[in-house]
Amino acid sequence: MNILILGSGGREHALAWAVMQNPKCDRLIAAPGNAGMAQIADCAKLDIEDGDAVVTFAQENTIDFVIVGPEAPLAAGVADRLREAGIKVFGPSAEAAKLEASKSFTKEICDAAGAPTAAYGHFTDADAAKAYIRKQGAPIVVKADGLAAGKGVIVAMDEATALGAIDDMFGGAFGGAGAEVVIEEFMEGEEASYFILCDGKTALPIGTAQDHKRVGDGDTGLNTGGMGAYSPAPVLTDAIAARAMREIIEPTVAEMAKRGTPYQGVLYAGFMIKDGQARLVEYNVRFGDPECQVLMMRLGAQVLDLMLACAEGRLDEAKVNWADDHALTVVMAANGYPGAYQKGSVINGLDDLPEDSQNMVFHAGTTEVDGKITATGGRVLNVTARGDSLQDARDRAYAMIDKIDWPEGFNRSDIGWRAL
Repeated sequence: MNILILGSGGREHALAWAVMQNPKCDRLIAAPGNAGMAQIADCAKLDIEDGDAVVTFAQENTIDFVIVGPEAPLAAGVADRLREAGIKVFGPSAEAAKLEASKSFTKEICDAAGAPTAAYGHFTDADAAKAYIRKQGAPIVVKADGLAAGKGVIVAMDEATALGAIDDMFGGAFGGAGAEVVIEEFMEGEEASYFILCDGKTALPIGTAQDHKRVGDGDTGLNTGGMGAYSPAPVLTDAIAARAMREIIEPTVAEMAKRGTPYQGVLYAGFMIKDGQARLVEYNVRFGDPECQVLMMRLGAQVLDLMLACAEGRLDEAKVNWADDHALTVVMAANGYPGAYQKGSVINGLDDLPEDSQNMVFHAGTTEVDGKITATGGRVLNVTARGDSLQDARDRAYAMIDKIDWPEGFNRSDIGWRAL
């Protein structure tokens, strides 16, 4: 098969790495890709949010299967255009992608499905939103309704912060994403992520993970796109996961099908877990980043077969083969992230690191300039390892970090601390 992966981050590098191991993959193209992906795939310049351009490229390159990495092309309807053209695609329709693209839509689905989630209000007017905050008090959570690249959520521990977030959102700080806001009850507990493949009818769990959102050790400092992750997440026990499937995931999939917009792709459910029960924090319509990296380390080549079964509507025949193992990834970011940071610094030492089923450095914000790997993003590398225990995986990952020579970068030193 000729396979096209859309995206340029660590998530897409991890997907490419896993897909390449499957003998069904003859040729792999990444658009636009990054320096790490260029070592295992052909990279192509392409506007991945332009459905017509993606279809034309796929036809010209006799692509059999397209895997959409990020959320923006899905919200833009790229998967719809590919399906219309008769090209197999992994990723939901634009209508189904509203589960991530619109927080208020997700709440509406949860209400219809009876899925446990936070109490909320939905607002298109700043004064009404502020009145709701004053009535509810803090702590409280303020969310831009639309896609804001993972930055449109403010967990306000005091009323002043919440009111300031309303001013920012309606003032255009998050562009069109903040034209409407959802204000939610603050939920206590421990967060974990659950990943489920859906083909419109069948829902198949493929793993759990826990992300580390804060920039600093001990979960301190600003929120980021994620500074590390591990899988499995012990807080999401088999019993809690089974109950969440019954009460949250399956009713959601059924409600989407009932509306004539069946969900096809990966459904990433963020849960808040307390007293043995999961409540939905949010849905994402693509693999998490960096959670995808640890899932791919554990799943390996079989992920292509699973994604194909998903795209072809035969997930009821599919089975996930799990090893009793653990994986952990540490994000190396440019100094200053998630604020302002410099681009163009050279990263040394990568050539000396192992690349196998237990040790991988997935590239996120990198490019190759004059034969040297340079940093071009905020989150730059995902140093990822697999082991028999979480401690083993952690030790391997940090041993690799010790060999990377990049003074302009930093990382958290405590990934996995909750589980360990």
